[in-house]
Amino acid sequence: MDRHELGAFLRSRRDRLRPEDVGLAPGRRRRTPGLRREEVAVLAHISTEYYVRLEQGRAPRPSGEVLAAVAGALRLTDVESDHLHVLAGATPSRAGLHRRDVRPSILALLGRLPGTAAFVTSATFEVLAWNDLAAALMEDFGRLAPRERNLARRAFLGPALGAAPMYGVSDAAEFRRHAVRRLRATHARYPRDPAVTGLVAELRRASPDFARLWDRHDVRAASMLTKTFHHPLVGEITLDCDSLDLTDRDQHLVLYTAPAGSPDADTLALLAVVGPDYAPTHRSP
Repeated sequence: MDRHELGAFLRSRRDRLRPEDVGLAPGRRRRTPGLRREEVAVLAHISTEYYVRLEQGRAPRPSGEVLAAVAGALRLTDVESDHLHVLAGATPSRAGLHRRDVRPSILALLGRLPGTAAFVTSATFEVLAWNDLAAALMEDFGRLAPRERNLARRAFLGPALGAAPMYGVSDAAEFRRHAVRRLRATHARYPRDPAVTGLVAELRRASPDFARLWDRHDVRAASMLTKTFHHPLVGEITLDCDSLDLTDRDQHLVLYTAPAGSPDADTLALLAVVGPDYAPTHRSP
C-alpha cells in the first residue's frame, strides 16, 4: 500500500469534481474547487474521519468494498479504479522488474508484416524491437544506446539529448500527456523497479512539463487513432496507429499502416524500398 500516492490520487480526483457532477446542490460559496471530504464520505457511505485519514495517508489498508464505494463516489473510470486498487495494495503489484525481453514469436512477426511499420515498447516506453519500415519511418534504433530509445525521454528531453522534435509528429503534445498517464500506471505496478522510479524522477527533475502533468495524477491513456509524420525524405505521411497489449510481458506492439490504395500507402511503400539504410537520425543541427 502506497499511502502517500493513494492520498494524492484521491485528492486529485476529488478536486476535479463539482457538487452538481454527483447530484449535490452547489451550496454556499466554496473557497476551493472540488468536493469536500465529508461529501465524498457521504457518497461512499463511510465516515468522514476515515476518509480524511485515507487522504492523509494515515488509514490502514481499505477493504475492497470501501475502495469500490470510494471509486463510485469519485466517479472513477475503470482504469482509474484499477489504479486506486493497486495503490491501496488490494491488487498485487509487480514486485520485480519490468520485462525488456521480447517474445521470439513477436520478433518473428515484426518481419512478416508487409506495409506495416511495427515496433515493441516496454512498460517505460523503451523501443525494444522494430522492423525495417519502422526504422525508415522514425529512426534506426539500432544506432542508439538503449537509453536513447526511450520515447518518453525523447518526448520530454529531446533537445537536451541533442534530438530534434519527436520524429516530426503532429500530435507531440498529446503523446506527452499519454506517456505521463501510462508511466503513472507503470510506476504503481513496479514501485521497486529502479528503472521505472529512476526514469520518473529524472523526468520530473528535468522537465517542468512532465512534472506539471505528473502532479495531475491522471492514469487514463487516450487512444491515438492516427498520426501524421513530417518525414525529411518523403514529406508528410498520415498513418493509422494501433497499439496492441502484450499482457504477459507488459509490453505494447505498435502498428502504423495506411489504407490500401491511398497516397499515404504509396508513400509508405516508398519508405519500404528506401529501407533503414536511409533512416532519418532526427538529431538537432
